[in-house]
Amino acid sequence: MKPAERMKIPRQSMPEQEAGERARNFQEVNTGLAREAARLEAQRCLRCKNAKCIAGCPVGIDIPAFIEAVAEGDLDKAAAVLYEANALPGITGRVCPQETQCEVRCIRVGKGEPVAIGYLERFVADWARESRKEGGAPPRPTGKNVAVVGGGPAGLTCAGELAKKGHSVTIFEALHKVGGVLVYGIPEFRLPKSIISQEVAGLEALGVRIVCNTVVGQTVTIDELLGAEGFDVVFIANGAGLPVFLGIPGENLLGVYSANEYLTRVNLMGAFSFPACETPVLSSAEAVVVGGGNTAMDAVRTARRLGADPATLVYRRSREEMPARIEEVKHAEQEGVQFQMLANPVEILGDEDGWVRAVRCVRMELGEPDESGRRRPIAVADSEFEVPCQVLIEAVGTRANPVLTQTTPDLATNRWGYIEIDDNHMTSIRGVFAGGDIVRGAATVILAMGDGKQAAEAIDRYLAGKRASMADETA
Repeated sequence: MKPAERMKIPRQSMPEQEAGERARNFQEVNTGLAREAARLEAQRCLRCKNAKCIAGCPVGIDIPAFIEAVAEGDLDKAAAVLYEANALPGITGRVCPQETQCEVRCIRVGKGEPVAIGYLERFVADWARESRKEGGAPPRPTGKNVAVVGGGPAGLTCAGELAKKGHSVTIFEALHKVGGVLVYGIPEFRLPKSIISQEVAGLEALGVRIVCNTVVGQTVTIDELLGAEGFDVVFIANGAGLPVFLGIPGENLLGVYSANEYLTRVNLMGAFSFPACETPVLSSAEAVVVGGGNTAMDAVRTARRLGADPATLVYRRSREEMPARIEEVKHAEQEGVQFQMLANPVEILGDEDGWVRAVRCVRMELGEPDESGRRRPIAVADSEFEVPCQVLIEAVGTRANPVLTQTTPDLATNRWGYIEIDDNHMTSIRGVFAGGDIVRGAATVILAMGDGKQAAEAIDRYLAGKRASMADETA
């Protein structure tokens, strides 16, 4: 097919549940492209000689190659290309912000919409889980043992890459299920837990061992992993899950949640089905979520599904500055979520019994850009107003949890408590590497996965005896 003919093909729409129906259930919103639609979308790719989309992918997927295979109907080849670079394509195809990474670099952007790379990634991954026969001999064991601290995106990716190279890998996970933010943070309606389980099963098939209910820093220390436990290397990927609060009056009232606790109760512990499950969560006629990122969007859409009407998002900037994915904002609007833009909470108000009854906010206006490049919000004088609510959820960020670093005094951290690394992901302790949110701060799933992949390459070199870190150079 000639480029001119490809340019005439419109971008295929993602089928999804009807908004009114999905706002009452936790089933996945997007239902996936049909095979013919996927093939048609793949034919939109112009087969660029200098494919800039690859550079936009943190895990380096050969995007044109897997898309071309889809266009030709060779899904087994497409899956092979995907899994060569990405251990978790069924996950990233759903939650990766392709619109700001690979798709934004698509050459078609200048004359229309980019190729739907994320939709195609999801399509191929879903097909592979159901249809593809895994084969090939297992890698030759190297005899080296690697401990991975944290079973989130960075840890899972690093573990999978190292297992492919023949190393023995054990993941130590603090929670009772592996997956990190994938299982406790992202709702079922965006990322079904069955997808995570199947992707993790693929890693276990490679030989990755998973040990849950183990808090490294309490149950076992880094020194013990490198000593008595017999590991040659440790990769720290325990995330940045300590919630940040607004620091305003009323945060100790009943009915106030951090987004971390709220989403963990619902997503990991099944509170949406209480009392069938043992973990409860408050539901209310009126709920307010504070924040503008993907976590805030997940929380407010969850509150809506738990019966909140209205479920209101309060954000101090305008819609244009929201860091949440465009698709998530659109879905929230369709589901009946209300938005209070250019508003900032100053006090949480309670009733005589100590329960939340409302949040007092002030109107904001945008001034000059701040260090993030977004215009700084400034309070408008005499503009206070109240938003009624019985549940208030704060989704204003997270930071590094100090449990691990406090028990590892030789591990260098910066002033925010994040672990410092060199260009090879090596920390200040020889044989200890780190990546993901515990290094870069709260970021996206795919960036954490990119860290895990890069760290695996560095660990493999280190285990092969190549001195590639500053720790070796100064030893």
